[in-house]
Amino acid sequence: MSQKPSVLFACIHNSGRSVAAAALTRHYAGDSVEVRSAGSEPGTEVNPDVAQVLAEAGLPVTDHTPTQLNHELVDAADVVITLGCGESCPAVPGTRIDDWPVDDPKGQDPETVRRIVGDLDARVRKLLAELAPERTLPPSVLQP
Repeated sequence: MSQKPSVLFACIHNSGRSVAAAALTRHYAGDSVEVRSAGSEPGTEVNPDVAQVLAEAGLPVTDHTPTQLNHELVDAADVVITLGCGESCPAVPGTRIDDWPVDDPKGQDPETVRRIVGDLDARVRKLLAELAPERTLPPSVLQP
């Protein structure tokens, strides 16, 4: 792993799960972890329900543009976290690839979207405890 760990979150449209995971990681990790997100079939905008939940937590994602997942992004990452992109995520020898089975927020009611973002919050915090153990994480930004 590089001096500063690099994480890539990948989902299908890069508009919901991967955006939330990246925003949460950036918030908690600060500059101790490099964070990217991408999608195997990028959409055109961030899922508005996910954007709303993140904005309520003080993590606006209005500047995010869905990005195409490619071999170079995967190759540049120390850890790739897939979130439902399955076979369409390129594998690179030597790169750690973990799959987080997180529900798709698309078309879900607001409470389900909050639960999904909460699930990602817990997973991100656990990942950061492993990647940046020297960093003391602030309390969760999500309401209990």
